[in-house]
Amino acid sequence: MTETRNYPLGEIHAFDFDGTLTRRDTLLEFIRFAKGTKAFALCFLRFSPLLVLMKIGLYPNWKAKQRVFAYCFKGMAETDFNALCARFAKEKAALLRPKGMQRVADVLAGGGKAVIISASLNNWVEPFFASMGDVFVVGTMASVREGVLTGRFATKNCYGREKVNRLLQLYPERSEYRLVAYGDSRGDTELLDFADESHYKPFRK
Repeated sequence: MTETRNYPLGEIHAFDFDGTLTRRDTLLEFIRFAKGTKAFALCFLRFSPLLVLMKIGLYPNWKAKQRVFAYCFKGMAETDFNALCARFAKEKAALLRPKGMQRVADVLAGGGKAVIISASLNNWVEPFFASMGDVFVVGTMASVREGVLTGRFATKNCYGREKVNRLLQLYPERSEYRLVAYGDSRGDTELLDFADESHYKPFRK
């Protein structure tokens, strides 16, 4: 007879955002939305050598991302940035994968906990879940000084092992919950390996 484990905290479902719950990377989509296609293209050209180095592992992911973010948004008022993020989520809802969002809704309806763990910034991820109630977003946080974006990050980039670290900050007693994880890229590998049940590139069919 198989022993059934008791999980006082029940099931926690940890979802990657970009590529898993969305059809495309939202950092690039957000820059295009905020700055326009021409400015986006110029930004991409400016940083393309650095992005190539990042892709082949010769330049840190977080540093490349922070330099692009600073170039586009350093000096912007936090209130203006958050308003832009809210508008982005409202106008770009088509970026979301319907099956993925339905899975998040099903988890909540079944009494489970849904956590979005993303390398993207909380500012534009959270508004996508504003109507869903109890969804907790764990993402990279922007540094703000006197109400203005500094262009730096206030936390480590929520990527790779950092996803596991941030989850454990929320729920440190690992034996007290069953973890189900969903991801689609190298940045999710550690989280998928850490889970009791993992789903790679779900919601695509």
